[in-house]
Amino acid sequence: MIGLPAKLWAALFRNHPFENCSLDELPSLQVLVSVDELYEGEIYSAWLEDVARAGLAAAGVAGEAEVSLLITGDETVRALNAEYRGLDETTDVLSFSTEHHGHWEGEGDGPTDSHFLGSDETGGNVEEGGDFVLPPGMPRPLGEIIVSWPQAQRQASEHGVSLVQELAHLVVHGALHLVGYDHVEPEETALMQAREREALRSLSFDRLRTNGSCPLP
Repeated sequence: MIGLPAKLWAALFRNHPFENCSLDELPSLQVLVSVDELYEGEIYSAWLEDVARAGLAAAGVAGEAEVSLLITGDETVRALNAEYRGLDETTDVLSFSTEHHGHWEGEGDGPTDSHFLGSDETGGNVEEGGDFVLPPGMPRPLGEIIVSWPQAQRQASEHGVSLVQELAHLVVHGALHLVGYDHVEPEETALMQAREREALRSLSFDRLRTNGSCPLP
């Protein structure tokens, strides 16, 4: 694969110990969580793993697979959104997929090695071009989910829900984009939302963007 920023490659392939989680029946779905220093201590990494794994489980992902999840700020997300999607603005969640094409929203043709799918309100999904052979024994990397913590806070306030509910929705949404779900056409949107509801119910949220118990430290 070609084109992922060095910071994202490091997140995808570094060693990461499993923490206790409620989805032990899915041990082959590995989630590597990184939280920027500014937001460390604000939320449990194990809960973020659960959320991403719930999204992948709802999508029917099976076998050895790995996803990286980064919680970061507006500046990082805006820079990536501009470089890979052609939109010089912050967004809520971006999904860098290793397997699925997406949509370039800027002028011109955009990067030749990266493509975005649309995300929640304003986000997207990127596919890396090029061939890559996995070393023996390594799980299949599905890609990287990147969430803006400040944007999630703003949207939680706008929607009248808890920050935890908003984060859960964005992480699940990003996980679904990694494996090809989209919401360009009405039929695609309905299917994606059904998978989101399934994942969020498994995390004790009874519908999209409802308040839930807060897994904060």
